[in-house]
Amino acid sequence: MTLPASTLGSGVGCAIAAGIMCGIFALPMKYLGRWQWENVWAIFILVSCVLMPLGFAWGTVPHLLEVLAAAPAHAIVAACTLGFAWGFGAIMFGQGVSAVGIAMSNTLVLAISASLGSFLPMLLLAPERLHRPQGHAVVAGTLIGIAGIVCCGYAGAIRERSQKSEAGALRGAMVGKARTFSAGLLLCVGAGLLSAVLNIGYSAAQPILHAAIRFGSSSFAGSNAIWLLMLTCGAIPNLLFCGWLMAKNGSWSNYLQPAAGRLYGLTILMGMLWGGDIFLYGFASPKIGRLGPAIGWPLKLIAGLIAANAAGYLTGEWRLTPSRARRWMAAGLAVMLAAIVVLGWSSTLA
Repeated sequence: MTLPASTLGSGVGCAIAAGIMCGIFALPMKYLGRWQWENVWAIFILVSCVLMPLGFAWGTVPHLLEVLAAAPAHAIVAACTLGFAWGFGAIMFGQGVSAVGIAMSNTLVLAISASLGSFLPMLLLAPERLHRPQGHAVVAGTLIGIAGIVCCGYAGAIRERSQKSEAGALRGAMVGKARTFSAGLLLCVGAGLLSAVLNIGYSAAQPILHAAIRFGSSSFAGSNAIWLLMLTCGAIPNLLFCGWLMAKNGSWSNYLQPAAGRLYGLTILMGMLWGGDIFLYGFASPKIGRLGPAIGWPLKLIAGLIAANAAGYLTGEWRLTPSRARRWMAAGLAVMLAAIVVLGWSSTLA
C-alpha cells in the first residue's frame, strides 16, 4: 500500500527532528557547572527514563497492566535485564561527554551503536542471515563504521595534544570531572556497545508489542510498553550511582543553591530532548511505512551526527585545534555517514 505524501513527509520530518534532539540533548551540560555531574544526571534520568516512559505508556496503552500480564515471561525478562544493562552505558555516556565533548562523544556513540545495533541482533537472533546479501551489507557497514571511529579517535588524540594548556578554558562550565582523552574514548566505546544492547532488548521484547496490539493498542503504544520496562530498569543503576556520588561528595546540598531555577530548567530540558527523541522516532517510523527502519533510522542517525558536531563546533570544542585534527574528524564523520547509509540499505535486503 502506498502511503500519502503528507504521511510520508511527516514521518521523515519527525525522524530528522528526533535525530536533532538526540544530537543536542547534552548541550545544556556546558552551562551547568555550578552543579556536580551527579546532580545533573539524576534529574536527567528521572525525567527521561522514569517520568516520560510512565506518562507515554499510561497515556497510550489503555490496558497496560493486562498487556504486561499477557506478554510472555521471556519478553518481560529480556526487556528488564537488557534495559538494566543499558543503564551502565548511559552512565558511561554521561561521563564521556564531560571528557571529550558533545561532538566527539555523540559521534563515537552513535556510530558504534549504529554498527553494532545492526550486527549484534543479527548475530544473536538470526546468525544464518550473515551469509546472505543482507548479512554481507551489515558486516560491510560495521567495518566502515569502525574505520570512521579510528579516524575520529586519531583526530581526538591530536586535539588533546594540542589543547593541553587550554583544556580548562575550552571546557568552560562543562559539568563533570576533566579526564584524559583516552579515558573519555573508552567511556564512549563502552556507551556505544551498551547502546547496541538496548536495540537487542527492544528486538527480543517484541512479544510485548504484539500483546498490546491484541488488546486494541497501536504499534506505537506497544512500543511505549516496551520502553517503559527497558528505560525504568535502565534508570536503576544510574540513580544508584548518582546517589552514591552525592553521598560521597556531599553534593545533595547543591539542589538547595539560591537562584537554581535555571539549572533545574536546563537539566529537565536535557531529559525532555533525549526522551522525546525515542518516542518521536517511535511515532515517525510507522508513518514512513514498510521501509521505516531502512529510511527513518539512517536519517535519524545522520541528523544526530550533524547536529552534535554543529553544536560542538559552535561552542568552541575544536577551537585552537590544528587543521590536521579537523580534517581527520571531518573524514571520520564522512566515513561514519557512509556506514549509516550502508546499514540503512541493508534493511531493504531482508
